[in-house]
Amino acid sequence: MHPVRSIGTLADRLRAEDDRPPIGLVLLAGAIAAAVLSPIVWLVLRVGDVRASYALSLLTGPSTVSVLLNSLALVGAVTAASVCIGVPLAVLTARTDLPFRRFFTVAVALPLVVPSYIGAFAFVSAFGPRGVLTDALAPLGIESIPPIYGFGGTVLVLTLFTYPYVYLTTRAALLAADATLPEAARTLGESTTGAFRRVTLPQVAPGIAAGALLVALYTLSDFGTPAIMRFDTFTRVIFVEYNAFGRDFAALLSLQLLAVTAVILALESRLGADRRGAYASRSARRKGDVSLGAWTVPALAFCLAVLVLCLVVPVGVLAMWLVRSGGPGYAGGGFAFEPSFAWNSVGVSAAAALLSAAVAVPIAYLAARYRSVLSTVFDRATYLGYAMPGVVLGLSLVYFGTTYAPALYQTLPLLVFAYVVRFLPQAIGTTRSSVLQVDPTLAGAARTLGEAPTGAFRRVTLPLIAPGVLAGAALVFLTTMKELPATLLLHPTGFDTLVTYIWLVQGAGYYGAAAVPALVLIVVSGLSMFVILARERGTGDLRGNGEAHGSSDARGDGGGRGDRDRNRRQGDH
Repeated sequence: MHPVRSIGTLADRLRAEDDRPPIGLVLLAGAIAAAVLSPIVWLVLRVGDVRASYALSLLTGPSTVSVLLNSLALVGAVTAASVCIGVPLAVLTARTDLPFRRFFTVAVALPLVVPSYIGAFAFVSAFGPRGVLTDALAPLGIESIPPIYGFGGTVLVLTLFTYPYVYLTTRAALLAADATLPEAARTLGESTTGAFRRVTLPQVAPGIAAGALLVALYTLSDFGTPAIMRFDTFTRVIFVEYNAFGRDFAALLSLQLLAVTAVILALESRLGADRRGAYASRSARRKGDVSLGAWTVPALAFCLAVLVLCLVVPVGVLAMWLVRSGGPGYAGGGFAFEPSFAWNSVGVSAAAALLSAAVAVPIAYLAARYRSVLSTVFDRATYLGYAMPGVVLGLSLVYFGTTYAPALYQTLPLLVFAYVVRFLPQAIGTTRSSVLQVDPTLAGAARTLGEAPTGAFRRVTLPLIAPGVLAGAALVFLTTMKELPATLLLHPTGFDTLVTYIWLVQGAGYYGAAAVPALVLIVVSGLSMFVILARERGTGDLRGNGEAHGSSDARGDGGGRGDRDRNRRQGDH
């Protein structure tokens, strides 16, 4: 046979094989997706054990209706308040001549590094009965301030630590939009306010809505803040009922919460598709910034007030408790902090990170290289665990352990499995992005030189995607360190972590004992933001449309379809 014809025939055969995913890869990805979906199955099976009439009476009872209304009211209030804070901050830092704008651009996003439950107990410590601020105001004759507990305090705390979602997506939309259009409107006689309302606001409305939906989803799934603030929402009542052996009620509420979460995710998914198309059609031409003029001082005061409430108060309260308690050696009430708590957190988080990175590769590679209905189903299935509130995930695995696998109940393997199910999409997102950036013809060239598919992947593709895999592992590690409800429900007896220790001592009122681990977690959360920003700066996404912060990655729809198609076309030539 002619040598050129032989090479051409081999290349044709390899291309035909490349169009079909290896059966082993499909089976492995399917097994991973099934494992991620298993907690939902256990929860449905548990609810199936409840008599229909009894379940109906529980779901339609006044307590259930009250919890539902409380949760919806909280979601609505926090979302609206977050928009009222996040949108002005985005406009000030993206479109005006705000003094120290570069500083405020980063600083007003930093509340994301404070876990909301740490912010909650810091605010209780400052503004609660016998709190720091209450004691400081007593000599001035102010003996009481409005109570921090309940609906108002929960809205305040969640708003202060979730508004950055709206800020980030809105600012990204402003940077992606054409800034010359509102200026043209002003030259035609529109006021600055009118130009913003008629021109800019419609441009950035999808970004605002995207951030608002992220806030709504976070608020609905948050457990720590409502629990500390003593406000009954789905997550708090589920946890209380579980500990009070009201397991049927807890299971039914979990399924109801999952249904509400699914509705919000469906809205976010539909909006995300519209948002990508809208952003793609706009240029990012920039013009001169709007002069604040007489509004400069009020704008600065607004930014500083937000920073004081979001950063100075929680960090300052923790630092004060650290000083008052005499440092890390404080052992009030017998709650001595031990270094083993930190090492336990590091160990279990590292295990979850490594396992997540390993199992993310098959899913990400299949979704990026072999786009099909099946690969899309497997990819999206893994994101259901990310959407599942931690308390629901923990409860479903408790049911699984106690009913089907008693040997696994309250063991480290089950806890690590929960973390992997919860945070696997973080590893998949970074890995998939890396796979899409690798030219598939490189592995094809190795194949033509005699390498087997697995050998070509191991020697060519894997080294190239390793940075993305490691970035995903880092994100999973840092997020796992601060996961609260799943850890409380599933950690082995005697296995205390930073999170379980913080929860124990703040519940007992020994805030000084919680200062050190809380500050450690804030630093860890800050590192997670650094990893995210470093990855986006490396991939050129920092300026873009906010997809990395909760649209394509959070939904699992792949985000980079155009890149996938281009890579496939490159492999065909």
